Amino acid sequence: MAKPIPKKDSRKNGPIGSRKHARKIPKGIIHVQASFNNTIVTVTDVRGRVISWSSAGTCGFKGTRRGTPFAAQTAAGNAIRTVTDQGMQRAEVMIKGPGLGRDAALRAIRRSGILLNFIRDVTPIPHNGCRSPKKRRV
Repeated sequence: MAKPIPKKDSRKNGPIGSRKHARKIPKGIIHVQASFNNTIVTVTDVRGRVISWSSAGTCGFKGTRRGTPFAAQTAAGNAIRTVTDQGMQRAEVMIKGPGLGRDAALRAIRRSGILLNFIRDVTPIPHNGCRSPKKRRV
């Protein structure tokens, strides 16, 4: 029977990625992705590293309620609450998607007390690229 080969450069046993003190982040970018079924709010630093995120699904909304404006407002509030504790004062907002939660998430961000440098709509628009799926019949 072969002997097990000892691992070189293995990590020390301990909590991976934990810090003794959180980084102070004065400025960041808030990404809001609003689809018809869900709203995802991600807060990153200026380099694009994720600091905090939340979605309507993680806030406890299930099914069709995830696409509502109230769910988006709750998700935005949850994502921003952790970031304001780390000292974020200024932010840029990038909004993507056609969902109902766009305006509600933006209103929640405004109410949080973070100063917004600019708000940009980054919804991808095709220049007549792929054929789009058939329209929904409700």
